[in-house]
Amino acid sequence: MTNFSFDRVLRFGDCDPSGIAYFPSYLNILNGVVEDFWARIGFPWPELITVRKIGTPTVHLDCDFSRPSMFGDLLTFNLRIIRVGGSSLHLEHIISGANGPRWRARQILAATSLIDHHAIPWPDDIRFALITHVSAGEGTEAMPA
Repeated sequence: MTNFSFDRVLRFGDCDPSGIAYFPSYLNILNGVVEDFWARIGFPWPELITVRKIGTPTVHLDCDFSRPSMFGDLLTFNLRIIRVGGSSLHLEHIISGANGPRWRARQILAATSLIDHHAIPWPDDIRFALITHVSAGEGTEAMPA
C-alpha cells in the first residue's frame, strides 16, 4: 500500500479567534497537500497547468471532523489513492495530530482540459504513475482507460 505523508504545523492564520482550526482553512491546506502529492509523483502543477494544460479540479469532497486542532499543532496529512478511473482519481485523506485522528476526507478529482474545460482521459504517463500508487485493500481498483 502506498501512502503519501505530509506534515504541516497549524498556523495562526489557519485558526479562528479561539485558536481552533477554521474548517475552510483545513480545505485550503488539503489543496496544498494534493498539489504536493502531484509534484511527488512527478507531475508538478506548474507543468500540468501551464505546459500540458491539464486541470485536476475536485468534483466531490466528503469530510468528517472528529477532534479539534489548535494553533501550533503539528498535523500529519496521509493521502492514499483509492481508485483511478478513466478521468477520475479517488483519494482518501486521514489527518492526525499528536493525540490521534483529527479529520478525514474522501475526494474525487477529475482530469480536465484547460482549453475547453471538459473531462479528458488521464494521459498514459499520468495514468501509469497513479496506478503504480493505488493502495491495496477492499474496494480499491484501477479502472481501465
